[in-house]
Amino acid sequence: MPFTRPTLSDLRAHVAADITSGLPTADGLLRFSNLQITGKAVAGLAHLNYGYLDWIAKQGVPYTASGEYLEAWAALKKVYRKTATAAAGSVTFRGAPGRIVDAGTQVGRSDSATFTTQALAKVAADGTLVVQVKADLAGEAGNTPMGSLMTLGVSIDGVQSTGAVTAAITGGADQEQDESLFGRMLEAYQSVPNGGSNSDYPMWAKLVPGVTRAWVAPNGFGTGTVVVYAMLDDANSAQGGFPQGTNGISPSDNRVTSGNLAAGDQLIIANTIYPLQPVTAMVYVCAPIASPVPFTITGLTGATLATRDAVAAAIADVLLDQGAPLSNGTFVGVSDIDSAVSAIAATKGFVITSPVANIPNLLGRMPTLGSITWA
Repeated sequence: MPFTRPTLSDLRAHVAADITSGLPTADGLLRFSNLQITGKAVAGLAHLNYGYLDWIAKQGVPYTASGEYLEAWAALKKVYRKTATAAAGSVTFRGAPGRIVDAGTQVGRSDSATFTTQALAKVAADGTLVVQVKADLAGEAGNTPMGSLMTLGVSIDGVQSTGAVTAAITGGADQEQDESLFGRMLEAYQSVPNGGSNSDYPMWAKLVPGVTRAWVAPNGFGTGTVVVYAMLDDANSAQGGFPQGTNGISPSDNRVTSGNLAAGDQLIIANTIYPLQPVTAMVYVCAPIASPVPFTITGLTGATLATRDAVAAAIADVLLDQGAPLSNGTFVGVSDIDSAVSAIAATKGFVITSPVANIPNLLGRMPTLGSITWA
């Protein structure tokens, strides 16, 4: 039976009752009585003590721990809070062959975010200059899609000052929040490592800062192969959460060829998994393929833009929660989508006429929200 913590009012009433019972021939609860003031002070201190004991009880078990105590419980399972990481990638400029850009040169983005070149680079014979850059500030804000305009922070003779991102600048992630750490900690307590079982690969993938969801497909590309699918829902929110890079395996695997080498986000994940995986497995890290699902909804033609946006967000949340790039008999339930939309104000009378059946999860494909027709 759970213990019910007394409220401050209850404690004051209990103390007042004790004072009255201890002084049967006098009224110790008069308005300006010293005993009444003392009683309220004692009740307040007792309330603080109850609060502290309540807090201690929560930190004493992994399920309700928070902050540094959550980190301590997670550390017992070798699960640690993921720190913020800086995004990195490549930027291409044009220039006269042979011109050099030194390491440490600043490169700016149009929104004033700055990056620093990581190594000396020379303009090739065809006039292209590719520099490897890293964001000066760690976090998701450093991630930059391919094609974004970049500018040299200093003028360099023979090199054009404007260029573009030719390989997406990826890998930037904010420090992990308690909610994510809590989920990974529970997963570690519930799933004991088994040296390469189905539950191990998703846990290994989620060691990478920014990775929020991961799945494994044994023998996905043939006998002896393991395919790991991952999503970075927050870090790559501008791209729908999908990894930005090239599918493939870690270059540390001596079986790698030029045609199946991972790059970008997939490379970061593959390099993290490689030292943990069984030596015989060939692990491919892949981005799921977006599979937009169109919806037709009747009964909301007069709904406001805010209501329609809320409906779209509710559908997207269900797809995020139940969607998976695995063909293991799972699906996104249309009834769950109905329930999510019904919970939104001003949606009474709506009917989802398409899709009419549950949305099956397919191998390698991630169901996402497509266009919504308001019939």
